[in-house]
Amino acid sequence: MKRNMKKIITLSLLSMGIFHASAQALDPVYEMTVNTSQVGSPIQSTMYGIFFEDINFGADGGLYAELIKNRSFEFDNPFGGWTPFGDVTIQTKNPCFDKNPHYARLTNRKLITGTGLDNEGFRGIGVKEGEKYNFSLYARTVTNAPITIRVDLVNETNDIFETKKLEVNGKTWKKYQIVLTPQKTVDKARLRITMETEGAMDVEHISLFPEKTFNNRPNGMRADLAQALKDLKPGVFRFPGGCIVEGTTIETRYQWKNTIGPVENRPININRWNYTFPHKKFSDYYQSYGLGFFEYFQLSEDLGAEPLPVLNCGLSCQFENDDMCQHIPLDKLQPYIDDALDLIEFANGPATSKWGKIRAEMGHPAPFNMKFLAIGNEQWGPIYPERLELFVKAIRAKYPEIQIIGSSGPGSEGEDFDYLWPEMKRLDVDLVDEHFYRSPEWFLRGAKRYDSYDRNGPKVFAGEYACHAPNRENSFLTALCEAAFMTGFERNADVVHLCTYAPLFAHVDAWQWRPDLIWFDNHTLVKTANYYVQQLYGHHAGTNVLPLSMQNEPVTGQNDLYATAALDKNTNEVIIKVANTGIQNKKIRLNINGLSAGKHTGKQIQLHSTDLEAKNTFSNPDTVVPVETSIETEGPELNATLNPLSFTIYRIQL
Repeated sequence: MKRNMKKIITLSLLSMGIFHASAQALDPVYEMTVNTSQVGSPIQSTMYGIFFEDINFGADGGLYAELIKNRSFEFDNPFGGWTPFGDVTIQTKNPCFDKNPHYARLTNRKLITGTGLDNEGFRGIGVKEGEKYNFSLYARTVTNAPITIRVDLVNETNDIFETKKLEVNGKTWKKYQIVLTPQKTVDKARLRITMETEGAMDVEHISLFPEKTFNNRPNGMRADLAQALKDLKPGVFRFPGGCIVEGTTIETRYQWKNTIGPVENRPININRWNYTFPHKKFSDYYQSYGLGFFEYFQLSEDLGAEPLPVLNCGLSCQFENDDMCQHIPLDKLQPYIDDALDLIEFANGPATSKWGKIRAEMGHPAPFNMKFLAIGNEQWGPIYPERLELFVKAIRAKYPEIQIIGSSGPGSEGEDFDYLWPEMKRLDVDLVDEHFYRSPEWFLRGAKRYDSYDRNGPKVFAGEYACHAPNRENSFLTALCEAAFMTGFERNADVVHLCTYAPLFAHVDAWQWRPDLIWFDNHTLVKTANYYVQQLYGHHAGTNVLPLSMQNEPVTGQNDLYATAALDKNTNEVIIKVANTGIQNKKIRLNINGLSAGKHTGKQIQLHSTDLEAKNTFSNPDTVVPVETSIETEGPELNATLNPLSFTIYRIQL
């Protein structure tokens, strides 16, 4: 099957002239010219970034480090994620938290089964030998006597491998905490709570958190996943979506104000990816909002990326709603506009302001200095710009420094796209969000997409993109096509200011969509070849575009070559990126005008595979990874041979 798929893909590309298999009798040298004296447009420091949406269990069960599913019993099925045994009921009278009113009442009358709760986690609970895990819950007794409970970690064969006890005292809600330190590594453990004394007690917000989180933050991020984001060197961080911003109904839209304040009292929301795809339905997929807007801003700061929030514009998902019943009329839009203005105050306002005070109380007195704000996700038709216009007027009047991002709809071309771009120009938004999930052929043709864009209009934010092969899997083929396509981003840096691949994360046991940048299980992660393309661009962006041409034309697919050049003013280096999508070696000569005669040192970083279907897996995570070597050249030329099916970066010291 794999051999047949590879043959189909290769034949498809051959038929389009993308790969040239015929022998080159004269073994030509392809000459390119780079002029270092013609320093071009700045490459924005925000150019290469990341986009996060809670899809594929990317937040709860993924980046957000909480290990307990449905910790506050607020799923539509309150026992979702839990297996109760003995006498366990769900109550709502006199709750601990008003926005999460459900709690569990456990009553132990010496039943044969005992009484307690067993939590499955997110496709199991991953714990590591010798590491510490902070267990906590809120509890109260119903009867007067104190109650002892046993907290166990149980493996897949039902063996207890870590246990601790704690005592609950008193009829008022209190928080109780212990530390579990398992002495073995288990991929898919469960947490079990068992009453050891008779009586009745109430429990709420049961949590198990690794002590080691990214930057050791409480209520923080899973360390390895967040570090993988930081290793991309992202310039911008778009959140929280994506389609979850819209919601399937207006009630299920993402509301940022529900995601701040004490984590125990943030109401949950059903995740729209719970039910969107019938073949990938996950009835246990909810958003706890433990990863909320404060944590997003804080993570942006930790990553060194500019935050770019996306807010609902008064429209729910238009794919799901083709009438107006789930959209907000224009005359009732003010609360949504207020949400946008309040978010800016939450992010940037002084600690004495209403929303800035809440930020300060959460632990960040200093402003987050947010610069970007997107209104709407993949909206289209006249109902979008007429709503966006009201947001633009209000934001411009109060916060003129904020860069506003509008949308060009869900497609990369077509009727909706052609309608929305003029509307975005009319509204004078700062950037327009373009999305494209397209074929390898489209990506290769698209390398020249931005060469003819209006240089005086709004700038482009390529907010969601990924190359989709017929099998919808990550592969070296898709990574190579993305690398070639992105030369067009950089060459047109006066037009393209931001770009973010999507989606970012996927849990190997609970995904709805692929391809994705990073795959993970309960313990480990796999960086795809696509990840390394994004990382190479992020680490080798440069500060300014330099003109690069072959026969006086930009290199956008001639002889299977795609190229761009940049100057890094910080290191005084020329950076040249070249993709060879052909199946033959290519000899190139780079004439670098401005590079003095004599020896110059540099380095070459190459991503290469002879197999289009090659992919990084959990068993072989380094199948396709960049390889760096030192090089030396005699100025003003650099002569090199490009491997077939390769993406290569050269850095030459001027």
